Amino acid sequence: MSQPEQNLFSVGVFKDLAWAERGVEALKAQGFDPGMLSFVARQTPEVSAFVERVTGSVPDVLDLPVVGVAVGLGELVAVLQGPSKDLGRVGLAGAMRRAGFQPHDGLIYETLTGKGGILVAAHGAPRVADALSVLLNQGAGNAAIGAWTGRV
Repeated sequence: MSQPEQNLFSVGVFKDLAWAERGVEALKAQGFDPGMLSFVARQTPEVSAFVERVTGSVPDVLDLPVVGVAVGLGELVAVLQGPSKDLGRVGLAGAMRRAGFQPHDGLIYETLTGKGGILVAAHGAPRVADALSVLLNQGAGNAAIGAWTGRV
């Protein structure tokens, strides 16, 4: 199953909220609209407020294996939920393949997020390489473009 080009994602995990705030501001400064961004992080009042401030929407509460109670919002979360809405059962490690990432990448994202990292993603084929550059320059861990689905 190949994924539509518009659903390509650049994903990275910032080590904490302060780093995520700087990274998101850098993405916005490069013209990334908040609607192009997705977030997954352990639930705290500060993280929930940050996601709502950036997007204008209240994030969904997710119960994820390894991560625990989390908040999530954006196109990446919808893709990770899949048609079965089973992200809470399979976790980030099992669901990241739906966004074009290798299983080992999913395990890394799940582990980093479980340790308190803030997963930030940007979607849209024309700009994923730009987003990757910003994520890397702003210190996002394991930043990568999910593009292998249907291409190997």
